[in-house]
Amino acid sequence: MAEEAKVDIQSELYIDVNNSQINIALLHNKKLVELTQDHLNVEFGVGDIYLGKVKKLMPGLNAAFIDIGYKKDAFLHYLDLGPGFQTLNKFLHLGLSNKNKNLNINKIKPEADIDKNGKITDVLTVGQYILVQIAKEPISTKGPRLTCEISIPGRYIVLLPFNRRISVSQKIKSIEEKTRLKKLIESISPENHGIIVRTVAENKMVAELDKELNLLLNRWENLYKKLENSKPPMLLMSEVTRTTAILRDMLNSSFNQIVVNDETTYNEVLNFIEDIAPEKKKIVKLYTGKEPLFDHFGITKQIKSSFGKTVPLKNGAYLIIEHTEAAHVIDVNSGNRSNSEQDQEANATEVNLIAAVEIARQLRLRDMGGIIIVDFIDMHDEKNKKKVYDTMKEAMETDRAKFQITQLSKFCLMEITRQRVRPETEISTAETCPTCNGTGKVWATINIVDEIENNLSYLINKNSSKSIVLKTHPFVHAYLTKGFLNSIRKQWQKKYKCKLHIMPNMDYTLMEYHFFTADEEQLY
Repeated sequence: MAEEAKVDIQSELYIDVNNSQINIALLHNKKLVELTQDHLNVEFGVGDIYLGKVKKLMPGLNAAFIDIGYKKDAFLHYLDLGPGFQTLNKFLHLGLSNKNKNLNINKIKPEADIDKNGKITDVLTVGQYILVQIAKEPISTKGPRLTCEISIPGRYIVLLPFNRRISVSQKIKSIEEKTRLKKLIESISPENHGIIVRTVAENKMVAELDKELNLLLNRWENLYKKLENSKPPMLLMSEVTRTTAILRDMLNSSFNQIVVNDETTYNEVLNFIEDIAPEKKKIVKLYTGKEPLFDHFGITKQIKSSFGKTVPLKNGAYLIIEHTEAAHVIDVNSGNRSNSEQDQEANATEVNLIAAVEIARQLRLRDMGGIIIVDFIDMHDEKNKKKVYDTMKEAMETDRAKFQITQLSKFCLMEITRQRVRPETEISTAETCPTCNGTGKVWATINIVDEIENNLSYLINKNSSKSIVLKTHPFVHAYLTKGFLNSIRKQWQKKYKCKLHIMPNMDYTLMEYHFFTADEEQLY
């Protein structure tokens, strides 16, 4: 994260809260790079820790299915048990009993590591209680993926109970700083616990690291206290909200604005910023405008232009992005781009370099995971292929997901593998035909104004309130408000003796409209 500031990236976070979900948009230099959609009724998130129950053993897969309360049992592979599983199991049973309320969990004597080549049936039995953490959210038809290698993340460090590994982020380049941090952590780390030092801990003092370590240990001790007489499935420790998790993981000096449209979420973000970076408190702002937040800041337009099958590049070039069950395929096309002053090799290289930067953004924006095959325009010079590879690698440096990139093949194919922990973000950029609504039958568009007026008349008579908000497509909004003194809106206000506020909404199709009260309660 510190490197982002070095390349002069200006970051902005926009948080749009509505009745069913929270949409979080991260912009770098005004360009959308991450879009997160958090449905408010989703209960299972990466990082949540559960008390589960072994439902079924699958010796052929060397795995088990665990009941954590999801509609499909979660999947746990033997290799995800972790070497210290028996110590974790001992911790669980001590917590479930009534006798060890005041036990110092840092003093639990470690058990022997399990055999890394062992069998699931040697360690687990059907009906056994087990402590697990969600490693991947449910994707497609699959249930959550679990791990028993528990990790509790903070801003500067990650606590690893019963894992004696101490490591420092590879993104910290200075050997002296890495050595300093490792020595600091070794001096304060408790027995039987490992620690990962995160990138943002660079140049931090021992007091700050020790303070956060104590907070993480308190969270772990509180989980232990919850175990007494608990029955699975049960959520024991929840990750912080997606909003605060993004802030915890990403907040740095490059952030210059965080805008929220909901007062409760605004206060939550403000309190969180006060705890971790009080000097950044002034960048948090509450948006109170009538226009939708994403519309007002131009984010909706970026979403519509970024999530389609075809993604335009500069000067007529474009990407085609296809998704299959096994992999994602991205095809780079030069379109009608040509430059008479350059040969085919130079043109291909120029387009491929532009495409590499956009592909890195698309992977992060759509959160595409698994195998991604990129078909670049053919180049023959190995130096040009190396240049495209280096550009792609550099463009993906800010990606928080783990990834690997292969060199371009003889046919200019690049293979990328990228960590998948959540379902891919999919947003339909195609709209239902505004005139036929998908039926194939065309209605006269001239009737739309009469239809809106009829519904307005009905709502005025039905409701005691004379203040109504009408949201429409921007084209319809422009038609209804055209003319300062004699617009259709002014005529309706006089005719029905009401206060009518008309707002454009780019998410609406041409013939779509809805009526609301001044308090945003939908009337029609």
